Amino acid sequence: MKTKYAKVTPKLSKPRVNVVTLGCSKNIHDSEVLMGQLKGNQMEVVHEATNIQANDIVVINTCGFIDNAKQESIDTILQYSELKDQGKVNKVIVTGCLSERYKPELQSEIPNVDAYFGTNDLPELLSTIGADYRHELLGERMLTTPSHFSYFKIAEGCNRPCSFCAIPLMRGKHVSKSIDDLVKEAKFLASNGTKELILIAQDLTYYGLDIYGKRNLSDLMRHLSDVDGIEWIRLQYAYPSGFPMDILDAMNERSNICNYLDMPLQHISDNMLKSMRRGTTKQKQIDLVNQIRDKVPDIALRTTLICGYPGETEQDFEEMLSWVEETRFDRLGCFTYSHEEKTHAYDLVDNVPDAVKESRVEQIMEVQQGISFEKNQEKIGNTYKVLIDRVDGDYFIGRTEYDSPEVDNEVVLHAKDNYARIGDFVHVKIDRAEDFDLYGSVIK
Repeated sequence: MKTKYAKVTPKLSKPRVNVVTLGCSKNIHDSEVLMGQLKGNQMEVVHEATNIQANDIVVINTCGFIDNAKQESIDTILQYSELKDQGKVNKVIVTGCLSERYKPELQSEIPNVDAYFGTNDLPELLSTIGADYRHELLGERMLTTPSHFSYFKIAEGCNRPCSFCAIPLMRGKHVSKSIDDLVKEAKFLASNGTKELILIAQDLTYYGLDIYGKRNLSDLMRHLSDVDGIEWIRLQYAYPSGFPMDILDAMNERSNICNYLDMPLQHISDNMLKSMRRGTTKQKQIDLVNQIRDKVPDIALRTTLICGYPGETEQDFEEMLSWVEETRFDRLGCFTYSHEEKTHAYDLVDNVPDAVKESRVEQIMEVQQGISFEKNQEKIGNTYKVLIDRVDGDYFIGRTEYDSPEVDNEVVLHAKDNYARIGDFVHVKIDRAEDFDLYGSVIK
């Protein structure tokens, strides 16, 4: 008599979700929210894992802002779709700004991606993975940054008409989160070790107009300042037109609101500002910078500029260069203009050669490098509160309240002579300074 054996079906391991993030800090925030939802659904989730597994579901959160970012996103999609063809990953799902803006084209050109989603399709994306959108997880995230700081998105979208910007095409109209929801999120983050909130939105200064009928950023800042455990609050992406001066009152009142403001001004020539549809003028921008510095003398001002916008003459550029020299921003970034489809400026002729655009950026940044060096030299001998971000070889790397991660100056401490831990605040006396770095010693 033959013995009968039951047929055994191989048990497949539960898929792991590998989230890949491209683009700005707003995308980082969105990926963290997605990962928090997946974790809340008891799914295994990792961020940008290098150990690729055959059962991985790869979710690529794309950027579609300018040409270089779009190309990086496309290259990443192609990379993972090829791994899928080779059987090295299970599924590839694309979300974010690029697929919001170019979904039909992407579906046609890269059809082996399993699904494409836009910037506001989180519940549908989760459903495709086999997870539910859980409202009770509001404000809970799985951080991809070091736990001691967090990008804190207070609003989505933008109502501004800037001619060069495609953000409203990808992110929609401005929608503020409520103060109650944001305080709840801040408390969750603080309970998990976050000490610094970096407030982000496409336009921070518009906050509250849609839900409270007034610009309400100062009220939000005060409520967040009251959250136990939050030691620094930092403002990024403040639009100059209609700037609410009362946020500077909150900055002066509260010791845990950093004397720091990121306000992208883009240009100074009236010709350029008008064509860019910025809703301001050269004199208004100069007056605003002076008023801000008068009200908060210790403030670190960061701005962002564009070179090579359509019609930018040598005179327009020289006007901006002279203004940068005179204004002496503490921090400054400069970028070449990117001609974006469906923006107002796309109807203009992109008539500044790429080589000229690049040359103008280099000239601006060379001036700014000298300004940064001089400002850093003035810090020698002073003591600053420093937040330790990471260890790099034999050095601890940190920041003062005047510096945002990734884009601003850093403080370097030799580990042999200084004791510190990642996420700790220490007081550092500056001994030496370079263009964009400060070197010092911990004051015991």
